[in-house]
Amino acid sequence: MKKVILVTGGAGYIGSHTAKALSGAGYLPIAFDNLVYGHRWAARWGPLCEADLADLVALRQVFRDYKVEGVIHFAAFAYVGESMAHPEKYFRNNVVNTLNLLEAMQAADVRNIVFSSTCATYGLPSEIPIPENHAQHPINPYGESKLFIERVLHWHHVAHGLRYAALRYFNAAGADPDGEIGEDHDPETHLIPLAIETALGKRDCLEIMGTDYPTPDGTAIRDYIHVTDLATAHVRALEKLLAGGAGFCINLGTGQGHSVRQVIEMVQKVGGSEVATRESPRRPGDPPILVAAPIRAGEVLDWHPRHSELSTIIETAWNWHERQRGKNGSQHTIPS
Repeated sequence: MKKVILVTGGAGYIGSHTAKALSGAGYLPIAFDNLVYGHRWAARWGPLCEADLADLVALRQVFRDYKVEGVIHFAAFAYVGESMAHPEKYFRNNVVNTLNLLEAMQAADVRNIVFSSTCATYGLPSEIPIPENHAQHPINPYGESKLFIERVLHWHHVAHGLRYAALRYFNAAGADPDGEIGEDHDPETHLIPLAIETALGKRDCLEIMGTDYPTPDGTAIRDYIHVTDLATAHVRALEKLLAGGAGFCINLGTGQGHSVRQVIEMVQKVGGSEVATRESPRRPGDPPILVAAPIRAGEVLDWHPRHSELSTIIETAWNWHERQRGKNGSQHTIPS
């Protein structure tokens, strides 16, 4: 009998890749997703429960319908710029709805949760690469909402014996190496798919937001981690909890940073097409550099990135986007 894992946001980008990894490891993933940003076609490795975490009745029902052994919690709004303009939206969805999830878990006596956290909890780093014991002072509501949940999980562990892992990952990127799923956001705000769509002629130009950062080429530097590597880490964290481990927070990254201009150059190299660009001011809430110190992930989870060379990330993303362009109206076609 397969162990059942509830994956909130399981029809989304990272959630669907993790559902595939769970299935490959012998689990049955149940995708719980309101499909605001997720896609029905991406929930391919187990049942889809189309519902919102604000709906406590639906939440409790899914725990009654399935013998859930653990939860991997992705469901959240994750646009930094939007969070700066509408903080109330982020605290209601990311914080209040997570409290609903924890209430339903407690009622069903489910004690294992892997939480999708973020490097945005660190704010403006005082050291690079960023270790897990770095002070956490978010500079945007998105990061603040995630940090709040980390504290909630800690106190649920103290009060109720909840076993949790908070995975603070850096910039998720790339696509399934098998080509089955990939990154499909609407609106799209992530650099790599935007650069690829520009190179493929779906966009007139790519906006470089900020060219005056204190970095070698003036553009922001990020640590890009392949989504398949992230998925593997979530499965390993879950297995750590199921074996009795509890209460750890770790970074998921490569320890190497790439600037916006370096990413654009790699897209042009991989795709053989020019990426037209336009420079604009910095986006509010963006630190100049975010690079992980990823050592603890190896120590705690025996996890090391296998697909996260920048060229590999962009090759897998390019291949997936190019396939969608050729499908002309299939269920996988990216919205224009």
